[in-house]
Amino acid sequence: MSVLEAHDISITLSGRDVLSHVGIRIAAGEILGLLGPNGAGKTTLIKVLAGLRGPAMVRLDGVDASRLPPTARARSVAYLPQGTDSHWPMRVRDVVALGRLPHRVAWAADRRAAQKRDQMAVRRALAETDVEALADRPMTALSGGERARVLLARALAVEAPILLADEPVAHLDPGHQLQVLAMLRRRAQAGDAVVVVVHDLALASRHCDRVLVLDQGRVAAEGPPAQVLDDALLARVYNIQVARGEHRGAPYLLPWSALSA
Repeated sequence: MSVLEAHDISITLSGRDVLSHVGIRIAAGEILGLLGPNGAGKTTLIKVLAGLRGPAMVRLDGVDASRLPPTARARSVAYLPQGTDSHWPMRVRDVVALGRLPHRVAWAADRRAAQKRDQMAVRRALAETDVEALADRPMTALSGGERARVLLARALAVEAPILLADEPVAHLDPGHQLQVLAMLRRRAQAGDAVVVVVHDLALASRHCDRVLVLDQGRVAAEGPPAQVLDDALLARVYNIQVARGEHRGAPYLLPWSALSA
């Protein structure tokens, strides 16, 4: 079982407290959604968990992550950053294959077997993100949504037990948004731990096991969406009212109107 946790994370950038005494824990088999308005600290927090921002004590299965060899950490935690920029005309297949770099060693006992594992992982990632048909196209010829799915495939190709994804559905059409979240659910059901930054409250409430809501760098609430995303919290953190309903026995919410300033 893989567990990622950190406690008392405090980060100051340019004299501003971006995160203040934030704690987080994600276990195998669950999807944790990071929510909050723009500037709440979500991206900074996920970078801390990925080891790209500090100082902070992050533990993987109880071990200080900073003490792990870089390749061991890279095999354990896959990170999908925000954005879809791609300035090099690399083939999609080659971009996805970059996710296998942590698994490559200079002197593999069986290089052919290692290459086969890499190829299979790349094929699985291409299929999971619905970009198989784009495999031989250059990244510079793709739309923003297509590039977003390719970069997600690169993260999936790592086949790490922990996936950190910063806004993986931000540039996708509704159909692909649902496909990606269904895929993340399958990953969790297979035993992975998934942390996902998402702005869509309807998607978060439906697909996340737990949510952690940040507001001005602090934890405003944490727990199951049905318990956490109540009217009072949404008014306080997002300054909105929501409409609620039920479909096929499952509750849903929709942002409906902004409250007066």
